[in-house]
Amino acid sequence: MFEIDALRLLVAVAGTGSFTKAAAGLNYTQSAVSRRIASLEQEAGGPLFERLPRGVRLNPAGRALYRHAVDVLDRLARAEQELTVLHTGHGGLLRVGAFSTANVSLMPAALRKFRKARPDVEVIAVEGRSAMLTTRLADGALDLAVVSDYPSGLPSADGVTTTPLCEDELLVALPRDHRLARADVIDLCELRDEAWLQDAYGDRPTMLADACARAGFAPRKVVRIGEWTGKFGYVAAGLGVALIPSLAAWAVPDGLVLVRLTDPALRRALHIALPAAPLAAALTLRDLLLDGGHPQQAVPDGRGADPV
Repeated sequence: MFEIDALRLLVAVAGTGSFTKAAAGLNYTQSAVSRRIASLEQEAGGPLFERLPRGVRLNPAGRALYRHAVDVLDRLARAEQELTVLHTGHGGLLRVGAFSTANVSLMPAALRKFRKARPDVEVIAVEGRSAMLTTRLADGALDLAVVSDYPSGLPSADGVTTTPLCEDELLVALPRDHRLARADVIDLCELRDEAWLQDAYGDRPTMLADACARAGFAPRKVVRIGEWTGKFGYVAAGLGVALIPSLAAWAVPDGLVLVRLTDPALRRALHIALPAAPLAAALTLRDLLLDGGHPQQAVPDGRGADPV
C-alpha cells in the first residue's frame, strides 16, 4: 500500500525533474527524498525514474504510477474541501433537484436569490419526477429537492424529511376553439366526454381519477402523455384536455386557454425535501424558498386570455 506522502514526493520529483529541487520545495533534505523514493520503488517492484546526468525523469512504470498518484491526490484534496464545507458551511457544491414545472419559475427565482446570498457555493441542478428526486436524496446524491404530491401522492424515503412550501392550483387546458374556452369556471362533469391527457392512470390513484369520481363519472378515455410539451401539443390539436399546474401558466402556448375548475380539492401541495443531515447551504436555500423565493402563481382569467 503506497503512502500518501510518498505519492506526493513522486509527483513533486516528476514535476521538478530533480530530487534536490523537490526536496527544497517540500522542505525536505535531499537525502530524505532519495530514501523515500527508493522505498517507493521497492514497493512498486522496480525503478520509477531514469537517472540522468542532470536530474531524473519518469520511466514507463513511473508514468503509470504518476497518473494514479495525481488522481488519488486530487480526490483527497476534494474530500478535504468537502469536509471543510461540512464543518464551516462555506463554499463547495449544492446539488438541488426539482420537478419540471417547478423549474419554470419557482426554483430559478429562488436560486437567483441564493446566488446573491451565497456566491461561494456552486449549484448543480437536476430535473426529475418527485419519486426519483426523493430516492436520490435518500441515496446522498442530492442535498435539497422541491417535490409534490401530484399526481399520485407525496413520495417518501428513509432519512428524508419534508416541509410544506405552498399549494398550486390545477387548471384545465383547452384549445381556444373549445366550447368552454371562454367560461369563467368549469364544473368537471362538463368535461365527462373529453379524452384526458395524463402521465399515469388506472395503475395507481391519481388526483384526476379522484376528482372525476367526486364529479360522478370516469374519464371516457385517457391518453398517456408524460411530458408537458406533449400535453400542450395534444390539447392544441383538439385531441384531449389536461390538468395544468398554475406554476406553468405563463409557459402555456398561445393556442391554449387555461380555465379554473369548481372542485376546491384540485390543488397539489409542494414540499421542500431534505436529507437527515442537511448542508448549511441547503438550509439557506430552504429558507429562501419558504420566505417567498417562489413567484406569485399566475392564473389566467379563463375567457380566452393569454396566460400571464
